[in-house]
Amino acid sequence: MFELILIGISVGVLSGFFGIGGGTILVPLLLFLDYQTKDAIGIAIVQMVFSSIYGSYLNSKKGTLDMPMVLNIAIGGFIGALLSGTITSAVSTQALELVFLSFATFALLKLFFKTQEHEQVKEIHGMALFIIGFLLGALSMTIGVGGSILLIPILVGYLHVPLKKAISAGLFFVVFSSISGFISHSLAGNIMYEDGVIVGLASLLGVYVGIALKDTVNTMLQKNLLVVFYLCVVVYLVQRIFI
Repeated sequence: MFELILIGISVGVLSGFFGIGGGTILVPLLLFLDYQTKDAIGIAIVQMVFSSIYGSYLNSKKGTLDMPMVLNIAIGGFIGALLSGTITSAVSTQALELVFLSFATFALLKLFFKTQEHEQVKEIHGMALFIIGFLLGALSMTIGVGGSILLIPILVGYLHVPLKKAISAGLFFVVFSSISGFISHSLAGNIMYEDGVIVGLASLLGVYVGIALKDTVNTMLQKNLLVVFYLCVVVYLVQRIFI
């Protein structure tokens, strides 16, 4: 229990500090502690339910959450994530780890490209937003990440949403996808409830601390630390899968 509490707090701090989904951090940590991949994914989903709801509440208080813009995407994510438990149960552990490695590699590479801010958000049909959410929900919850790691670049790069609003939208999306993923993985028997709740509750403290810390450091330092973190995750997964 002590290890899980420390992991929960640490994951929460990193999530709040870097604005990324907890699953991207938590799944490799649990794999390192010899949890099975599917168990680690289930625990990460429980943690994301806790952290995304609390983080979205904080973002709403700060006025950075554009509810109408993200609602269609979130609903699509909820429905897509309902398939995740079935997909996870049907796919091999190595295949899941390869998909997770792809996510982590994408997150690492996207940090090397500058994000251009645009003054006007692109108009896009609600059904297109729903389809984007559906695909992200099904894929991301299958491997135990919230989906914001892919949604944020889509919102900023293609829809010209300001970065801060995109981050808030990504976290709000995780509320829907993680709750739906929790339902799906519970029905598939992939959730270790006690461990998940311990990590999830501990992460709330970490999220609060991480959000408080993020405004005290230089942006470039924050980005460099994030690059180092994702590089460590990618190296560890490559070693685990291929060596």
